[in-house]
Amino acid sequence: MKLTKYTHACVRLEKEGKVLVIDPGTFSESEEALRGAHAVLVTHEHSDHIDQAAVTAALRSNTALEVHAPAGVAAALKENGDVADRVYAVEAGSGFEAAGFSIRTFGGQHAVIHAQIPVVANIGYLVDDNVFHPGDSFVVPDGINVQTLLVPLHAPWSKVGEVVDFVISVRAPQAFPVHDALLNELGRGIVEGHVTRIGARYGTTYRRLAPKESVEV
Repeated sequence: MKLTKYTHACVRLEKEGKVLVIDPGTFSESEEALRGAHAVLVTHEHSDHIDQAAVTAALRSNTALEVHAPAGVAAALKENGDVADRVYAVEAGSGFEAAGFSIRTFGGQHAVIHAQIPVVANIGYLVDDNVFHPGDSFVVPDGINVQTLLVPLHAPWSKVGEVVDFVISVRAPQAFPVHDALLNELGRGIVEGHVTRIGARYGTTYRRLAPKESVEV
């Protein structure tokens, strides 16, 4: 399938004329990513992972579009009654089909940012037993071999060592960055240097993708 990275956490997957978008948030080119999409997966409720206005507009303009998200996100979208029948709540530990893609879910909660900041639901998605998007979590999917890992490169809830440990725990053959909009080039170089060097020792080839750059996976 073709994978296109957008700014920050959003990716677009395409195969056989079908389009699946994950985490079209306010930091991303969400309207562009959603154009012609058949299904959307949302990992959690934070705005850098879902632009509710853009997703609602896409649902209204594209009657073929469906959205799968944690219960809280789904409930908020369903408040727009005219699109409610195409919004589905999902839980960790489940599987379903979305626009011809096979989806499995993992995790359950967002990584802790601070003890005084409430933890919200977070779902990691494995697409076609290939691409794993963890959202804001370092949960390692169990019972499967991930082929393509999307790595949250930088976040208020993580440190570099945790990013590296996530990569070497999953041990996917290839990895690409997501969740990187808060990094400048100096910081990116430091994080990517560690991920590239140490990940390679465990069989993972890391490659940077620029916003709107595509790759076959």
